[in-house]
Amino acid sequence: MTDPEPDPELVELWSRVFGFAREGATETLAAYVDAGIPANLTNDKGDTLVMLAAYHGHAETVAALLSRGADPNRLNDRGQSPLAGAVFKAEPEVVKALLAGGADTQAGQPSAIETAELFGNTELLALLRTGPRQTEP
Repeated sequence: MTDPEPDPELVELWSRVFGFAREGATETLAAYVDAGIPANLTNDKGDTLVMLAAYHGHAETVAALLSRGADPNRLNDRGQSPLAGAVFKAEPEVVKALLAGGADTQAGQPSAIETAELFGNTELLALLRTGPRQTEP
C-alpha cells in the first residue's frame, strides 16, 4: 500500500512556508506557526524551517522559530544540524541565535565544531567553545 498523495493545496502552503524561512520573512512565518503550522515542519530532505532560516542567514527568523518551540538540534536527512549549516555559511549572528536557543555544538555529522575547524573559522570556533556573550543592557 502506498501513501496517498498529499493535498496539492497543502503542498502549495508548505512550499510558501519554506520560502518564508529561506527569505527571512520572520513576521509572516511566525504568524503561520502561531496559526498552527508545526515549528518543526520538514521538507522532503528533512530540512526544518530553522535549518532553512539558519542556512540562509536569518538570525531573527531562527530566534522566532526557536521561541515557538522549534528544535535547534533536529538533523536533516544528511545528518546535518542547523548550527553546522550556519557555521558552514559563516553566519555568526545565526550561530549566536542557535546557541542561545540551546543548539548542541556536537550534534550532527560533521558537528558545528568540526565544520569550523575544517574551514579554519577561528571566530566561530571560539564562539562555539564559549557560547554567545551576554551584552550589557
